Amino acid sequence: MNDGYDAGYGDGGPYELVGYDEYGRPVYRQADGRQTQQQYDPYGQQGGQPQQGYGYDPYATGGRQQPAYDPYGNGGGYGYDPYATGGHQQPAHDPYGQGAHPDGTGQQPRVTEQTAYIPEQSGHAPERTAHIPQQARPADDAGDDGDGSAPDYRTEQFAFVEEPDDDSEDVIDWLKFTENRTERREEARRRARSRIIALTVVFALVAAGGVGYLWYAGKLPGLSASDKGTGTTTTAAGAQKRDVLVVHLHDTENGGTSTALLVDNATTEQGTTVLLPNSLALTAEDGTTTTLAKSVEDDGSEGTRTALDTVLGTDIEGTWRLDTPFLLTLVDLVGNIEVDTDADVPDPDAKKKGQAPLVRKGKGQTLSGKMAVAYATHRGPGEAQDAQLERFGQVLHGVLRKLTSDPDAATTTVQTLGQIIEPPLTDADLGAFLAGLSDLAKGGDHHTQLLPVEEDGTLTAEASDSVVKDVLGGTAKSPDRDAAVTVSVRNATGDEDDTEKARVVLLNGGFTFLEGGTAGSAESASEVVYADPAEKENAAEVAKTLGLPADAVTKGKISGNARVAVVLGQDYDPGS
Repeated sequence: MNDGYDAGYGDGGPYELVGYDEYGRPVYRQADGRQTQQQYDPYGQQGGQPQQGYGYDPYATGGRQQPAYDPYGNGGGYGYDPYATGGHQQPAHDPYGQGAHPDGTGQQPRVTEQTAYIPEQSGHAPERTAHIPQQARPADDAGDDGDGSAPDYRTEQFAFVEEPDDDSEDVIDWLKFTENRTERREEARRRARSRIIALTVVFALVAAGGVGYLWYAGKLPGLSASDKGTGTTTTAAGAQKRDVLVVHLHDTENGGTSTALLVDNATTEQGTTVLLPNSLALTAEDGTTTTLAKSVEDDGSEGTRTALDTVLGTDIEGTWRLDTPFLLTLVDLVGNIEVDTDADVPDPDAKKKGQAPLVRKGKGQTLSGKMAVAYATHRGPGEAQDAQLERFGQVLHGVLRKLTSDPDAATTTVQTLGQIIEPPLTDADLGAFLAGLSDLAKGGDHHTQLLPVEEDGTLTAEASDSVVKDVLGGTAKSPDRDAAVTVSVRNATGDEDDTEKARVVLLNGGFTFLEGGTAGSAESASEVVYADPAEKENAAEVAKTLGLPADAVTKGKISGNARVAVVLGQDYDPGS
């Protein structure tokens, strides 16, 4: 096989160099028979004489005799002239610039190097014209093309144009675009997955918190005591966390007391003032049945608190005794209060009748300390005690709305009152408790409710459901009606000692004694009254125990929570 690069071999005879391909390899073509090749002498031993025969002349382009190749520039010989284009003899190759220069300087001219672009050849390369770098030549040795004229080289023959590959740039841009779009899609998917996971976690936490709250409050279906059918009275309300204080308002001018329970429910974040009627039946320390008003007077704060816990099933943490002078000071300290009054209240210090009332009926009335006390203790002619009790609740609500919500500042207010706080309650405890209720009252989360009771002072089913169970979280335990018969005794004999003598006789007879007070004037005959026909026998037994005649027993109306009422007249003989 012949190769276009096998110079001097094959069937075509000698070859001549026509240029270089894109890889820098020489490209030859077959020379005509007129050319004379020089003997290849790589060491220049022929002294620069031309040699005949088959010589290695890769750059020979014409038929003229070439100098011998002398790589070390030691003399004339077969010279290496890669740029020879004509048939003239070229100077010997002097790589170190030591050969003779046509002008006698011994220097070789500088060659402007340019890279030629020639397509890759295969087999016998066809005759082509190579872009040959421009070479400075001596003026006397400018080769010609055989006709004596210098070759005509044009500038564009030496220009090397690099065509921009727009298609390649477009491909690169497209690859970048698709890669960026893919990355954006993947990033969007990752963000979407992250959001879904975050929302799932938040939903799970909210659901767990809701279930936990319902479990804590006992509101989960199937877990409350009523759902289980155990028959117990424990409800979801009983599991709530509450702080309860009892406050007694003592009217130091007119006498009498008013009682309320202050409730702070931390679970539902609700505050409530529960008004307790004085006729509420309680069990005294000696086991007898008494009323709330009588218990406050006789048993004091601690005994009354214990009796209330027993009847209502609550856990009262302390007692706040609020005398009317301290209430007056408290209202003035908070800067007056606003109340929707339901009645005109006369001035207690008025010297003449017909003077303007101290408190006028109307909405949004501003009350000072003196006005607040007069309104809280006012009880109009023929009014029940519940009406006065509700006015007391209005004043408490107004004070809570104006009191500071800061525990430390509220404690300072309590200390400024100068009152003595009964143990185990302290100034700091009362201040913090009132500050919490004040915060609820300002936010509209404080309400006032009246505890409904029967005529005999016992609790009704309505009271048990709406107040005792829901608000207080307790269980109503009124004194047993089937236990000892309660007997109210009013002394009209004119002798105060007869009340105590009657009490001892009744207690020894197995009855429960209730003091009904002392009549303003003496009465001649005694009376034993019952309201329920079922109590007729009990009334007769009471008359017999006191030594009263049987005709003293009569049916009538009884106030309070007694089952039998007795009025002792002058015919009563304690020794009988």
